[in-house]
Amino acid sequence: MDILVFVKPVPDPDKYNEIRIDEKTKRLIRKDVDTIIDPMAKNALEEALRLREEKGGTITAISMAPPEAADKLRECLAMGADRAVLISDPAFAGADTYATSYVLAKAVEYITDEAGAKGFDLILVGNESADGATSHVPVQVAEWLGIPHAAGVSSIEMPGKTEITVSRRTSAGVLQLQGNTPALISVVRDINKPRHISAMGIVKARKKPLTLLTNEDLKLDTSLTGETGSPTKAGELSMLDMRREAAPLTGEDATAEDAAKAILSIIRKAGITE
Repeated sequence: MDILVFVKPVPDPDKYNEIRIDEKTKRLIRKDVDTIIDPMAKNALEEALRLREEKGGTITAISMAPPEAADKLRECLAMGADRAVLISDPAFAGADTYATSYVLAKAVEYITDEAGAKGFDLILVGNESADGATSHVPVQVAEWLGIPHAAGVSSIEMPGKTEITVSRRTSAGVLQLQGNTPALISVVRDINKPRHISAMGIVKARKKPLTLLTNEDLKLDTSLTGETGSPTKAGELSMLDMRREAAPLTGEDATAEDAAKAILSIIRKAGITE
């Protein structure tokens, strides 16, 4: 079984206070912002590793991201993926979900058709990313490729060579879907618990292939990629002013009672209390 896993670097949640937005381009300024592998992408990779342990085969981690994202793909290789592909080109920058899914789908076709591979059986993806959280990209990629897809999946079983059964939780209970591969499945966080990276995994990752694909390789129409190919456009950007006016209480001889009276007086003047 040959599995592709989409991986997305996202800003480290512990550094959200450092995230800035370019007021002109309205894009996230990614320079100097620490990133991590999107948590649900790790769940997708863990599920791929589990299926490979059962069925055999290969796992390819794929990411469309800036060049510095190569270190995140190295983490995927250390976790157990067999190879990695980084799709990176200035022509792909500023893409919305539509343009992103187009590039990813074309990259899948390139990897499985032109790069000497035999195709794929399954594409596993996180249900939504921690930054955009739209859930658009997985289903859009599946539509570009013309393959079945299921979202919000909490379990995967493959009783046969091509048969696949997935379950997803709904407000009415558990929905079970059956189909055949090739297919694209987007998984939720509680499908598994991603394994830790071992020291041996890090050593092995150094010898595993990591391929960079640019538009020179893919030869895509740039009117369909990046910001130009994105039908979704950012609206007006409003920057909130979080500053507050300070009113220092002075007087060396002021007691706690005096300070409390002064604060209460300020609150009453503001009309907050009687």
